[in-house]
Amino acid sequence: MRPTTQAILVTMLFSAIGVIGDSFLKLASEQPVPWRSRWFLIGFVLYASTAFGWVFVMQHLKLATIGVFYSVAMVVLLTAIGTIGFGERISAVELVGIAMGVGSLVILARLA
Repeated sequence: MRPTTQAILVTMLFSAIGVIGDSFLKLASEQPVPWRSRWFLIGFVLYASTAFGWVFVMQHLKLATIGVFYSVAMVVLLTAIGTIGFGERISAVELVGIAMGVGSLVILARLA
């Protein structure tokens, strides 16, 4: 597997870890003192755990490419967590925006 492909896959994995961290931070935000909840600590640790891997990713991809892959993956995964886990609703306009983001990944993946 090419290092560029590996870096893209690691970026997607970090997006998933970030979404899990965000889910814990969402739970923390519902607490009377969010900063002292176990949910905040778990979310913080998940975010911090990806720091070493980002160095590998940055050796093989441009920051702009990383940003697009990470952002779109986060949007898709956060939307899934929000709708499934927290009962949030998304509009048709939001769905169109998400589809456009996924389309940008397809184009970018061919050029990376």
